Amino acid sequence: MTSVSNESIQPQFRTIDGVKVRFAESEDRGDHALLLSPWPESVFAYAPTWSRLAENTHLVAIDLPGFGHSERRDDLMSPRAMGEFLIRVADEFGLDHPHVVGPDVGTSASLFAAAAHPGRLRSLVIGSGGASFPLQLGGALKEWVEIPDLAGYRAADPRAIVGVAVSSFARYEVPDAIAEDYLSGYDGDRFVESMRYVRAYPTELPILRDLLPGIETPVLHISGSRDEVVPTVNSEYLHERLPHSKLDVLDVGHFTWEDAADEYAGLVTSWWAKDHQAV
Repeated sequence: MTSVSNESIQPQFRTIDGVKVRFAESEDRGDHALLLSPWPESVFAYAPTWSRLAENTHLVAIDLPGFGHSERRDDLMSPRAMGEFLIRVADEFGLDHPHVVGPDVGTSASLFAAAAHPGRLRSLVIGSGGASFPLQLGGALKEWVEIPDLAGYRAADPRAIVGVAVSSFARYEVPDAIAEDYLSGYDGDRFVESMRYVRAYPTELPILRDLLPGIETPVLHISGSRDEVVPTVNSEYLHERLPHSKLDVLDVGHFTWEDAADEYAGLVTSWWAKDHQAV
């Protein structure tokens, strides 16, 4: 099991477009990269990879609005709207032509941003996020997207739901402070309200499908071969349709960025250094 310290990530808050957003930032060196929190985690999902990713790159990691500890705004709780917000974040932090790392829920938002703003983003690193249409999801995520009524989830303990994810890592031992950060980020109604985002998939993923062939931004997909929640077929679907695309599949489950942190960091840094120029 791998464990890490969270000392390198120091969260702060900034109001962007009227939304209070939590972020963490590394030293300003080299190229820029915008890192998006996966669900149901936070910026601390990058704790195992932060030091390596920051060696030659200026990192800005954010909890997406409605996720982690960032404020929610209901009109942003869909992939297409979140994609527009990502561009506003890049503008706010002065990130000129940044790379974007957007696993999980960041996958569709990143692609919408690249489609709507050609040339604005240098490259994308995505994966483990619902992308294909018809939908190909599994486990609890499939139910969260498809269930007609959320009353049962509104009555449930959100810490119990998030705790299942926090305890599901095969290799990564989540530090207590980071586990509490994940759990507290979805207290009250925050978890059930965050479900709005994935419940937009049936409406928005068909729109994204039609945009994929026109996205010129280089894209790296990192998927887990044992991911039962978002099967690798989602990354394969994107890889087949995007003109500049590379796919890497790791022998882990859903949380590639933590459960395979060394491999993940190696793939990302190689992609940033040269690989994105070759696809």
